[in-house]
Amino acid sequence: MSEREPRDAFAVLPAWMRRRAVAPAVRLALSAGSGWLLFLSFPPREWWWLAALAFAGLGLALHRAGIRGGAAYGMAFGLVFTLAHLVWIQDFLGADLGPWPWLALSALIALFIALACAAMTLVARLPGGPVWMAALFVTQEWVRGAWPLNGFPWGRVAFGQPDGVFGSLAALGGAPLVSFVVVLTGLCLARLVLCAVAYGRERAWRSTARPLGAAAAGVALPLVIAVATWPAIGTDPTNGTIDVGVVQGNAPDAGLDLLGARETIRRNHIAESERFLDALASGRHDEPDLVVWPETATDVVDGDPVVDDLVSRFAAPALIGAMLHDPVRNERENAVVRWDPDSGAQDYYAKQELVPFSEYIPMRAIASWFTPFVDNMVDMTPGRERAVLEVGQTRVGLAICYESAYDYVLRDAVSSGAELLVVPTNNAWFGRGEMTYQHLAMSRMRAIEHGRATVVAATSGISAVVAPDGTVRHRTELYTAESFVRPVPLRDTGTVATALGAWPERILVGGGLAAVLVSIGLRFRDRAPFSRSADQDRSG
Repeated sequence: MSEREPRDAFAVLPAWMRRRAVAPAVRLALSAGSGWLLFLSFPPREWWWLAALAFAGLGLALHRAGIRGGAAYGMAFGLVFTLAHLVWIQDFLGADLGPWPWLALSALIALFIALACAAMTLVARLPGGPVWMAALFVTQEWVRGAWPLNGFPWGRVAFGQPDGVFGSLAALGGAPLVSFVVVLTGLCLARLVLCAVAYGRERAWRSTARPLGAAAAGVALPLVIAVATWPAIGTDPTNGTIDVGVVQGNAPDAGLDLLGARETIRRNHIAESERFLDALASGRHDEPDLVVWPETATDVVDGDPVVDDLVSRFAAPALIGAMLHDPVRNERENAVVRWDPDSGAQDYYAKQELVPFSEYIPMRAIASWFTPFVDNMVDMTPGRERAVLEVGQTRVGLAICYESAYDYVLRDAVSSGAELLVVPTNNAWFGRGEMTYQHLAMSRMRAIEHGRATVVAATSGISAVVAPDGTVRHRTELYTAESFVRPVPLRDTGTVATALGAWPERILVGGGLAAVLVSIGLRFRDRAPFSRSADQDRSG
């Protein structure tokens, strides 16, 4: 047995399970079960440690698998995970539209995972195999977060880790580093199992000592670094504190029927703002320095005297989530408007990462098969400016809903001086399923990544105040009307992750792809002597 290639762990299975016709089924079952474990590792559950076990199972399934086998096992892993993780899409679409968008998106993401797993089988036998395998898994997260149609970065491994020990690593290398370390830990756990099986069968300590030590280091070292990083994550204000108020007006739990409920959502937020003002007048809330409304809580065509009046009575600037309409250019923007209590609407930030088939329609002829929005929908116009607004003396970084899944949006905002992060969102479309909890977890990871307090303002919940270490300091419930004021620390110190920007991801992606090229080159080299020998035999 090679020092770098432990004996097949499946050798401990009964003989009938190791038969050529049965063994792939065992591996497929293990892959599918591992995909289910990865799903269970995500919020609302706090079972973050299951993610490492999921990749341990996947690592065992991929051990000594060929390229086609790796693709098949990766597809099983990916399908089980994505179908379960994205089932909230059905809460949005309902029974009338059918399951096809949910199934198609799940299958597309699973295909990316399958391709990554096929490539992982190529690099598994290289020295440091788990490192390159984990880097390739991060590579598929990067690719599917960018392509097609600006990608779909939802469901990255890192987004399940805000409660876990590995979450602190976001402050060092962002979400890509967290994903990499979780996957690496799981794959090294698989190597530990393989080494234990090899030693148990052969009692060959000399041949297992080195791979066993490497696998143990791959498990222990990330844990040590992650634990050591937590105390370095600052939560105290470095630039003062402000009191932030959030108005959660609520919305009907109606899925697609929310298309006709825009006026209801506006009335709800006006009504809750009145109750908020009553609470301020009675002293039940502290006076806010900033008030936040959720995403698209109102429509704005040419000013809004009702919002003008509310904000003037708040006696504080507000960030109002609004759908801006320009009737002259026939354009709409999903925006956050800075509203001044004295001078009304000022500048605004427009959402850069629009949701395909929901906020704009690509390939309309084909899209009509999958979405009900095509006929009467005008595409929104994406923003082009960095996601930061000056509110009084505070620079606020913004990510509107889906944008919190993209690394660059809040990273650019913090690099531009944001001292506080605000995430207005409208999760009412997606019912009482897991989407809202998954989304909140992303904001928690961004808080750790950039060392900034984060305020989430959601139409129907969950609205929350998140400390710079990802801890939820206050939260509301789903489908309730509620408002609150909480003190929020302002910070102007940077994290390593913010300073490094996209470089950790670039290094991981480059390392994974380079390992594939090296593996292919070694395979050609190993075949070359046999080809030359054959030619020599024929000439003799």
